[in-house]
Amino acid sequence: MEHVDAVVIGAGVVGLAVGRALAQRGLETVVLESANAIGTATSSRNSEVIHAGLYYPSASLKARLCVQGREQLYAYCESHGVEHRRCGKLLVASGEAQCRKLAQIEAQALANGVTDLRRLSRAQARALEPALQADEALLSPSTGIIDSHGLMLALQGELEAAGGAVAFLSPAEAVQCGTPSQRVRVGGEAAVDLSARCVVNAAGLWAPAVAQRMQGLAARHVPRAHFAKGSYFSLAGRAPFSRLVYPVPEEGGLGVHLTLDLGGQARFGPDVEWLAIDSPEQIDYRVDPARADAFYAAIRSYWPALRDATLQPAYSGVRPKLNGSTDFVLQGPAEHGIAGLMNLYGIESPGLTACLAIADEVLMRLLL
Repeated sequence: MEHVDAVVIGAGVVGLAVGRALAQRGLETVVLESANAIGTATSSRNSEVIHAGLYYPSASLKARLCVQGREQLYAYCESHGVEHRRCGKLLVASGEAQCRKLAQIEAQALANGVTDLRRLSRAQARALEPALQADEALLSPSTGIIDSHGLMLALQGELEAAGGAVAFLSPAEAVQCGTPSQRVRVGGEAAVDLSARCVVNAAGLWAPAVAQRMQGLAARHVPRAHFAKGSYFSLAGRAPFSRLVYPVPEEGGLGVHLTLDLGGQARFGPDVEWLAIDSPEQIDYRVDPARADAFYAAIRSYWPALRDATLQPAYSGVRPKLNGSTDFVLQGPAEHGIAGLMNLYGIESPGLTACLAIADEVLMRLLL
């Protein structure tokens, strides 16, 4: 039996942020990762957007941690040399129903503490982005883009500088919950049992499955996982936009939006495709070229000049959805009664934006 202070399960952006925070608090910390590299799932298969915090219900963790985490993340990128750009975003609406929805989003954003939005008329929006078609728009200056892998490398570096470690090809096969410590059975070639005062399940898509293997955790505390795939298409050539462009949200996602990478290349997505699967191992990340037809229609609602045959399949990601909840679920001792155990469920967007704030929240709830 090896003894450490803390074990984090999952080396995505949230797991690395939590591991860094634990190690910097002086705890001997090991981050377990079943893959052979950091951030191979949700953390590297997203839009790489720093969200402002517009959409989420005011009392939700998503709203609070996104707004808090956004400013933490910008400051972190500045101080650690992580490439990013505060490029801004236009949230666009056409037609009476969408304009009403836009007004509701503006009110929600203000309630969440997002105070820098600007309502734009059609002419004002076109003055900023001449290729744009919309009756109204909201300008969000606090929205940006980030090199997500660069962020994860910086977090990993600080984790290791503080004495922590990342163990690759090391799945958490079982957790025996107890007092005063938990026991974690680590698989892989160098199988070992770890005893830890704190265990944080930050396994993303696998978090409910990891929790199911926790002896001593009641089944009622383990939600059922649902998986929503989102495909992305890249644009051949350069888009005539300098800001991100988002339609009003749709059920399950934020609509087929235009994002830019740090090199200025445009990509569109994600759409929403609910997967009828039981586990993340069954995910097929291939992008079906036939989905482009729906993309063209969605994009032309705000960029009518998009030419035929200019969208190319790029990549896809999968959102870790939950049955009965659209919010982050940070389940700790106050919920399940097990000291030192924290399960993180449903950490989808804006999890990248909120990663540092989520780490702070985890430490607070573990009373560290």
